[in-house]
Amino acid sequence: MEQRIGSNSKPLKGEPVKGAGFDPAFIPGLTAPAKAEPEDAEPTAEADEQPVPEPAEEPEAQPADAAAETEEPEDPEEEAEAPEGGPVFEASDRRAKFVADHRGVRLSLDEENCEFRWAEIAAVETESPRFGKRFTITVHTPDRRWYPIEIEATARARFKEWEDQLDAVLDAYFESD
Repeated sequence: MEQRIGSNSKPLKGEPVKGAGFDPAFIPGLTAPAKAEPEDAEPTAEADEQPVPEPAEEPEAQPADAAAETEEPEDPEEEAEAPEGGPVFEASDRRAKFVADHRGVRLSLDEENCEFRWAEIAAVETESPRFGKRFTITVHTPDRRWYPIEIEATARARFKEWEDQLDAVLDAYFESD
């Protein structure tokens, strides 16, 4: 007797097939869903014939200098400087690091990093445990994703200090609608 692994339900007719279960290269939000082909469709001769572009139709190549001019030059030193008197919050332990300043919020865990500008953030949530010394900061984005990071404090007394410093940064830079 044969056994099937997975769901035996099929998508309804006219419903697009989407998701990693049907297309391993599918990434929500980054790739378009695959076009659903009718089961009774036959390939046509027109689909097999591909027009060959003529060499005269090639676009003019731009010199490397022109491409560099169109891109915005980034100067890390210019962005690293905080405005005069602007609050900065930084908390870290041996593995994790959380930084909030005029540029936004940066999370680091081991070798993984992510950065959010203030316009990309819907909410910032903090949580202090009843027991233990792990302070949790969660960054929520408008597309309903959240990114938590836990930072181990040297003492539980640091929790209140960290919350006050983070509140000062959020009051200065975060604008809720």
